[in-house]
Amino acid sequence: MTQIKAILGPTNTGKTYTALERLLAYPSGIIGFPLRLLAKENYERMVKIKGKKNVGLITGEEKIVPPQAKWFSCTVEAMPVHIPVDIVIIDEIQLCSDPDRGHIFTHRLLHCRGTYETIFLGADTIIPILKKLVPSIEIQTRPRLSSLVYNGFTKLTKLPPRCAIVAFSAHEVYAIAELVKRQKGGCAIIMGRLSPRTRNAQMELYQNKEVDYLIATDAIGMGLNMDVNHIAFVNLSKYDGRQMRNLYPSEIAQIAGRAGRGSRDGTFGITANCPIISDKIVNAIENHAFDPIKQIYWRNHDLDFQNPLTLFSTLTTPSLFPQLITGQYSSDLKNLSYLIQDHEVRSICTSQFKTELLWECCQIPDFKKISSEYHARICKQIFLFLIKQGHIPENWIDQQIQQLNHLQGDIDTLMQRLASIRIYSFLTTKNNWVESSSYWHAQTKEIEEKLSDALHDSLVSKFVNQRVTNLIHHLSHSKQINAFTSITNEGNISIDGEFIGKIRGFCFQLPDSIQKEERSFILKKINKSIEKFIPQQVNRLIHDNNKEFTIDHDKKIISWQKSPIAQLKKG
Repeated sequence: MTQIKAILGPTNTGKTYTALERLLAYPSGIIGFPLRLLAKENYERMVKIKGKKNVGLITGEEKIVPPQAKWFSCTVEAMPVHIPVDIVIIDEIQLCSDPDRGHIFTHRLLHCRGTYETIFLGADTIIPILKKLVPSIEIQTRPRLSSLVYNGFTKLTKLPPRCAIVAFSAHEVYAIAELVKRQKGGCAIIMGRLSPRTRNAQMELYQNKEVDYLIATDAIGMGLNMDVNHIAFVNLSKYDGRQMRNLYPSEIAQIAGRAGRGSRDGTFGITANCPIISDKIVNAIENHAFDPIKQIYWRNHDLDFQNPLTLFSTLTTPSLFPQLITGQYSSDLKNLSYLIQDHEVRSICTSQFKTELLWECCQIPDFKKISSEYHARICKQIFLFLIKQGHIPENWIDQQIQQLNHLQGDIDTLMQRLASIRIYSFLTTKNNWVESSSYWHAQTKEIEEKLSDALHDSLVSKFVNQRVTNLIHHLSHSKQINAFTSITNEGNISIDGEFIGKIRGFCFQLPDSIQKEERSFILKKINKSIEKFIPQQVNRLIHDNNKEFTIDHDKKIISWQKSPIAQLKKG
C-alpha cells in the first residue's frame, strides 16, 4: 500500500528541494509542477544528476521521453497518470482551490498514486481538506527558513536595489518600467504571457545584476526563485478572468514570500498608489497564519462518451461530497458547450470514438485568450480535419506557422504571435494528429525561440538604458580603486571602451549625445568616483608646462589646458 505524505508550509521552506531528493532516491518517479517553466527548470536539474537518457519532460507543448526514462518532470495537466512509478509528487497542491485549474489538481489529489509513496507539496491551508479526503495521510509542516517583514510605504523612486515591483496588468507593468528606466537605468520584466525562454532571459538579466529592479505580475509568485530582497506592491486587486477582485491574504503572502531566499531575510511593502495593507493581513503574512481552505474544485472524471450531450451532462455532474464543488466552466468545458450547439458537429458525433475525439480537441489550450468562441472555432476546425482527413493537413500547418514567422512588431504583437505558435506547438506533439509530427514540432519550437529572443530584445531596448546600466554595473561591482577602464591624457573617460565623458580642469563634462533624463542620473552616480581622479589631476597640473596656463585679465580667470580652474580675487 502506498504511503501518502504532505510536506506543507510557506514559501522558502525547502519543500521542493526535499521532494526532488526523495524522487531521485527511488528507481522511478513523476513530479508535477503548476508551470511549464518550473517543469523545464527542474527537468534540467534532474538531468544533471541522472543523465539525459534517464529523465523525461512532459508538458502540453514539449515532450522529451527517452526510451529508458525512469524519472519525469511534468506540468500537472500533462502528467502521464497511467504510467506505474514508485513515487508521485504534486507541487502547489493548494491550487485545488483555484476556480480555473482546481479540478485538475483535485483529480491528482484523489487518484494519482505512486506504487510506494505519494507526496503533496504546498501551503498548509490545505490541511483540513487533506485530512478529510485522505484520512491516512501523514502531514509534515515546515517553517520558513528566513523572516518576512512588512516595512510599509516607499516611494517608487526610493525603492532599494534588488527589488521586485508587482503590478497586475500589462499597462501598469509598462508604465512603471518606463519610470524605473528613467530613474534607475532599467529593469527586467516578468509576466505570465512571456514564453519560458523570454522569461528566463529576463530573469538572467536581473540575476546577473545588469539591472537591479524587476517589474512583475503575480506570475512571480509561483515557484520562481530569484535574488530579491524586497517586494513592493503597486496594487492589491486584479482581474481574475471574470471580475476585478481584491487579492486574498494568502495570494499576497505567496508573492511577498519571494523576498529573501535561504537564510536571508526579506521585506515587503507598498508603493505608488497602492492602498495600505491592514494590520490583520500583515500579521497573517508575517506569521504565516491564514484561514484554512474549506472547499476545493472538482469535476467528474467518470465520463459517458455516448454523444456530446451525455458527455457534457456527466462532466457537469455535481459531487456528493460537500468539500468538492463545481466551479466556473474551464476552457475545455466552454469549448464543448459551444460546439454541442453546432449542428455540423452534432451530426458528425454519432459514436463513442468521435465524441472522445471531440473532447480531446476541446482540450487544446487557449493561449491566445481572445474569446471563448474564437478558440472553440479553432477546436472545431481541428476536429473536422481529423474526422474528414484523418490528420491535420501539413500545408495548413505550414501556412499557419509561417504567418507567425516574423520578428517585426511591438511587444504586444510579439506576445500574441508567441501565444499563437504555442497552440501549434501543442498540436504537433500529437503523433496521431499530425504526420511527420517531430518535424513540425521542431519547426514550431524554432519559431517560438526566435520570437522569444526578439521579445527579449524588445523588452531590453524599451526598458533598459544600456549606457546607464553599464555605468551602474561598473561603479557598483568594480573591485579596483579606479572604477573606470581608462582615462586619456586629454581627460577622456571610457567604460569598456565606450566614451562616457571627460574631465576638463577639475570638472566632469558629459557629452551632448547623452539625453537630458540621463544626465542628472549619471552625474549623481559618477561624482564619487570622479573624486578619485582629483589627486591625479592635481599632479598633472603641478608638473604641466607653463604654456598650458593662461590668464584672462578682463574676466580674471586662470585656465589650464583651456579649461577654467580658478578665479582671481582681490586679497
